[in-house]
Amino acid sequence: MPTFLSGLPLHPLLVHAVVVLVPLSALGAVVIAVWPAARRRYGSLVVLGAVAALGATFLAEQAGEGLERYLPGSPAISSHMQVAGTLKLWVGALFVVTAALVFVHRRSPAPARREGPGTTSAPATAGPSRLVAGALALLTVVAAVGAGVVVFLAGDSGARAVWGGDRVYELQQP
Repeated sequence: MPTFLSGLPLHPLLVHAVVVLVPLSALGAVVIAVWPAARRRYGSLVVLGAVAALGATFLAEQAGEGLERYLPGSPAISSHMQVAGTLKLWVGALFVVTAALVFVHRRSPAPARREGPGTTSAPATAGPSRLVAGALALLTVVAAVGAGVVVFLAGDSGARAVWGGDRVYELQQP
């Protein structure tokens, strides 16, 4: 994988995709985990977003490892690489549990709700698939929160590695 594109390091360019796609995927995953109607309607879109986030994370990591060869070693860069190295695990977990949740939801029989006199409004099917869906929904929320936290920490440590120490948000006035 190339490290530079037209003289610019590729890593910071790819990081922008990660910073957008991971939180969007995490937010979408939480929504479909807690709202079954959204799961039915937007589940596939969230899974595709998680795939895109995982791909962007992998590419940004590869570009970052290539860029590291051109930079002097520092504790800040080491810290960033350590935190960012765990991001693909969290985003991978987010993809797997979100895809499993959508798969289980689509494979389970639709709740048969009948309305009118002499009928019930309770779901006709309640069993192991509901328990599995509930467990997957919980795991999806955990993976989404974990991915969100780690992408923030990786971004923060990367900014500190570039801009230095406690002066990350301080700009010099001309």
